[in-house]
Amino acid sequence: MSHDGVGPRAVMRSAAFLTAGALAVPLLAGCGSEDPAGKPLAGPDIAQAARADIADGGTLRWAVDAVPETLNTFQADADAGTTRVAQAVLPAMFRLDRNGRPERDPDYLESAKVVDTEPKQVVLYKLNQQAVWSDGREIGAADFAAQWRALSGKDTAYWTARNAGYERIEKIERGANDLEVKVTFGRPYADWQSLFSPLYPKDVMGSPDTFNDGARRKLKVTAGPFTVKKVDGRGDEVTLTRNPRWWGNPAKLSEIVLRAVPRDQRTAALAAGAIDLAEIDPEAAGRITLAARGRSTPTPLQGAGGRKSTGEATGAAADEKAGPEKKGRPEQQERGASAKIERQRQALQGFEVRKSLEPAYTQLALNGADGPLADERVRRAVARALDRGALAKAVLKPLGLPTVPVGSHLALSGQAAYADNSDALGGQDTAQAQALLADAGWVPGGPVKEKKGKDGENAAGPEGEKPEKTDKADKTDKAGKTEDSGSKNRDDKGHREAGREQHSGEEDSTHLAQDGKQYANQLHQGGVPGAYAPKGTAAPAGAVAGPLAKDGKPLTLRFVLPSGPGSQTLQTVAERITRMLEKVGIRTEISKVADESYFKDHIASGQYDLALYSWPASAFPATDARPIFAKPVPAADGSLNVEQNYTRVGTDQVNQLFDQAAGTLDQDENHSLIRKADSRIWAAAGSIPLYQRPQLTAARKTLVNAGAFGFQTPVYEDMGYLRKGAKPAAGASSGR
Repeated sequence: MSHDGVGPRAVMRSAAFLTAGALAVPLLAGCGSEDPAGKPLAGPDIAQAARADIADGGTLRWAVDAVPETLNTFQADADAGTTRVAQAVLPAMFRLDRNGRPERDPDYLESAKVVDTEPKQVVLYKLNQQAVWSDGREIGAADFAAQWRALSGKDTAYWTARNAGYERIEKIERGANDLEVKVTFGRPYADWQSLFSPLYPKDVMGSPDTFNDGARRKLKVTAGPFTVKKVDGRGDEVTLTRNPRWWGNPAKLSEIVLRAVPRDQRTAALAAGAIDLAEIDPEAAGRITLAARGRSTPTPLQGAGGRKSTGEATGAAADEKAGPEKKGRPEQQERGASAKIERQRQALQGFEVRKSLEPAYTQLALNGADGPLADERVRRAVARALDRGALAKAVLKPLGLPTVPVGSHLALSGQAAYADNSDALGGQDTAQAQALLADAGWVPGGPVKEKKGKDGENAAGPEGEKPEKTDKADKTDKAGKTEDSGSKNRDDKGHREAGREQHSGEEDSTHLAQDGKQYANQLHQGGVPGAYAPKGTAAPAGAVAGPLAKDGKPLTLRFVLPSGPGSQTLQTVAERITRMLEKVGIRTEISKVADESYFKDHIASGQYDLALYSWPASAFPATDARPIFAKPVPAADGSLNVEQNYTRVGTDQVNQLFDQAAGTLDQDENHSLIRKADSRIWAAAGSIPLYQRPQLTAARKTLVNAGAFGFQTPVYEDMGYLRKGAKPAAGASSGR
């Protein structure tokens, strides 16, 4: 999970699981002949090339966010870097194809299938007879059994972060020969293909000590095209080198160096020749694209206002950081800065931007634990106020990527379980949003105790009464929210003005600004005292609602956002959402917090009303998505166990559908159950999927079979640099 830069793997609430205004769940696709999964919106963009056109040798320097704390993917502090190392050096029985669906990896498996279902489910794996660990030992049943025992959850001495699926295994035994592994399940498990990927050697999984500590900073025994040569925490690098015992196609590269480079420093690192491949933000992508055209004029791809990236700013301002004795005359400084920018531009001409969509989506999370959003009518009103298509367009159109909003919480377009189930909640509808709010008791013109004005006196409420004075300890807003340290809560006037800012590249900025003026005029005029609309009364079509109140408290939601490098896209999306919510009478207070505290201190702890963050899509949603959407339950100590359901919204029915899907071996039935669960997640309105995250990768032009992978698992042995005179395959730049 991540804010806009990813993250993890990561019931019966009565028949009337929705209150007043319940939404009927539509008939689900999948019953007819047409496959609702469709195709991926964007394929991999990796400059595909035949192995014969790739030079032998070379080093790929690949930027990562940080050197992984552990090389054991089953530990709690494993991250994307951990996964990247595991993909290159360890067996995986199944990998993902370009559609995000699991496929057998023939380097490890000749076959794998369910051979019995009665009385127990039995899966028979037939291993590639050449598959061996780097110490020469054959991969076999002993390794499968050791991983099962470590991850089964029966021995708490193993510090495991997840054991889904492994706890259902009853026994593992050798088959007819050493190349066969027979796995018997105590309970049926639909997602059995998710297991043993990656597979660690029994040397790691065989005891709690080796599991907990043995694979954190080194992996002595591996079985992939590469091995781990060195993990240099102080130097912020992990070096992978060719595995001499690899039986598949030999790796083209001699080494892969995973180098920790902060995202806001990657443009400069690319230009300096320190890295060859890096995920980048839209601003950096714009600079590289322009450099390839021999230009330096900003474009919308560079972000709002065409701001300089950190790399450009570093070069341009280098003289400004020098002491007075090192500074020349202004014209000399300008010439020096311009020369540095030109050198950087020329260096960036050796790179190109490869783009796809990540197997992850950005959502608006609504905290349903308490406050106004504990009422599902208010949550649904927030959802109906959003134009998800406009939000997707704002983020993806400037990048030349498909602008289709995400229609599922549990899969993405092209994946087997995908179907657009958003009709279970409904699309943007201002009148319906206002009717839901009125039904929940939030009405315009109610008496509200205003915050203190600039002169220190309390402002009079709409009805002219003079609110009580509050002391310093009472400086929480009337919705019960407190200002976060390191964040800014704007007053209403400042917030409205900020919300009406126009941004470059936003096609609807003009009419949004006009809406803002209309809203400001309405606020200035005020409402008729005592003029309350009856419950369920919708505002006139097209009207911009005034602020709403209930029991003397305004409807104000705290919108928490990260403030670090790379968060500009989220902030732009949040500003658009704020304007959409204003149109139905919902006000927001944006709190920008440090990246390092965003999840731990705000999302995970529930200190927010609205937030933007991302979830990865899984090929096995019945297993991987369940903890994200499962109904929170009280723990023994009185706290609430939310697992990864940070919205605190869930139903018994959703839990039951996940359980049923995980236990059926019929794929069609499994997909139908997943889609039903998704429809009910939509109806509960705890989270609103917005858009599939853009995946922008800067790659050296001569580097092939690497870039923006989309759903597809990278093929590490095929990465490399083109031979002199060779070119990528025709149409390879798009990967489609």
